[in-house]
Amino acid sequence: MLDTTVRYLKWPIFVTVVGLVLSFVLGWYYTSALGGALSFLLTGAVLAVLEISLSFDNAIVNANKLQQMDPVWQRRFLTWGIIIAVFGMRIIFPLAVVAFAAHLGPWATLKLAASHPQEYAEIMEGADVSIGAFGGAFLMMVALTYFIDEAKEVDWIRILECRLRQLANIRGLQITLVLVVVLGFATMIPDAVVAEFLFSALFGLVVFTLVEIIGRLLDRQDEASRVTRMGGLGAFLYLEVLDASFSFDGVIGAFALTQNLFLIAIGLGIGAMYVRSMTIMIVEKKTLAEFRYLEHGAFYSILALSVIMFAQTMWVIPEMVTGLIGAALIGIALWSSISYNRAKCEDASDLIVK
Repeated sequence: MLDTTVRYLKWPIFVTVVGLVLSFVLGWYYTSALGGALSFLLTGAVLAVLEISLSFDNAIVNANKLQQMDPVWQRRFLTWGIIIAVFGMRIIFPLAVVAFAAHLGPWATLKLAASHPQEYAEIMEGADVSIGAFGGAFLMMVALTYFIDEAKEVDWIRILECRLRQLANIRGLQITLVLVVVLGFATMIPDAVVAEFLFSALFGLVVFTLVEIIGRLLDRQDEASRVTRMGGLGAFLYLEVLDASFSFDGVIGAFALTQNLFLIAIGLGIGAMYVRSMTIMIVEKKTLAEFRYLEHGAFYSILALSVIMFAQTMWVIPEMVTGLIGAALIGIALWSSISYNRAKCEDASDLIVK
């Protein structure tokens, strides 16, 4: 058991050691003091833990999708995907946001991040309305699409999930529910950012719909079709956009701990490696089949995260709160799964005795 766990954690542990050393060196470079270097090291470690706590539900959802993918595309996601997750979302995405908001070129933006981190952070945080609205709409669609599905067979909170499944034949129900939530928040946010909020939320809905359309076209089960040979590309695109949506919250929240882009990239990159390893472990050990409600807990966590992202456009919600809510929902789902398995074993034992 221990050997198996070490096998999954081998690369994350290696990246953790390298990342923490780089955090220390970065701190020494910026402060030229041991105290500053140790502060950077500690912040990097906290960022990694924060990313892991926020992304456990992401690992579960990734594992669910990966199980349906072609093995070739599984490997591509677990290699290319982690490169895109670490460098794309933790470095390029924040730079692109600031470059767009401040009308700067890529090199000027990078220099701003390196020499004026506080100014860079202020510009980044100024985009929180757009990011929160986009991410909230996209993630809410992800969660509702899971629950509003006629093919869904297992229910955890039956009184709610049975009703949602029965309503699955109503066309456009998920989009309507998301729009109702968006309009509700739009009535509460300041007038100055209402247009920005609505545009970003609608853009999130459009991106989700486009990814779904592309995924279905590319993964169509027609052996004579050319696109079938690309099987898995649609799921790959879906997972990349999903990863990006999950990353929004972590990247924005990281600026509450530090304004240094490079330290944020190191800390969140460490966390991303653990998420990747958790995804592999869940797929290979068939954890979702063993714990029948674990997936439900992850999607309830995604639903909660989407509401939190909408709410963050108006209020400051600590990342610790977000992480604890997600962890609690997944923990309760895990406990329910264990209780179900125990009851099932007891029933089987009673039948054998009889």
